[in-house]
Amino acid sequence: MPDAPVRPEPRTDPTSPIAVGETAPNFTLKNQNKDDWTLADAVRQGDVALCFYPMDFSPVCSTEMKCITDEMDKLASTGAQVVGVSCDSFFVHEAWANALGLKQTLLADMHRDVCKAFGFYWPDLNIAGRGTVLIGQSDDGVGTVKWVQKRDIPEALTLDDLLVNLS
Repeated sequence: MPDAPVRPEPRTDPTSPIAVGETAPNFTLKNQNKDDWTLADAVRQGDVALCFYPMDFSPVCSTEMKCITDEMDKLASTGAQVVGVSCDSFFVHEAWANALGLKQTLLADMHRDVCKAFGFYWPDLNIAGRGTVLIGQSDDGVGTVKWVQKRDIPEALTLDDLLVNLS
């Protein structure tokens, strides 16, 4: 029998982002290929940027994730993995990735556990808000938050902001 997915505890205020220096809550979610993806495993390989966004197929989210795909070589040269996280299902993620030619991993936070644990929950719509959390491995091997940026819903990630913090 497979291991149960790792589900993090929500923050006291699930709309208040996690802070730099905090331990990143570990979690397991399905990606667009229906494979399990676990944060702790990814952090052991290098920095991880979790890009929370509200909905697949929406204009700003599509622009944001397409930009990440278009700059994948530049991002990969930093040794970091950039991952999209929303509350859409892995089926929707797969269709969206295929439609836009997205190359990055897209994680399905269908129970809203991860967006709540990282403080990017948008309660009005019961979905993830928009923001990015950069996680690195601390000396003791635990994922630690290195950079956090919460953005208004219509404000896409600026790749330069991410690249500066990845270097």
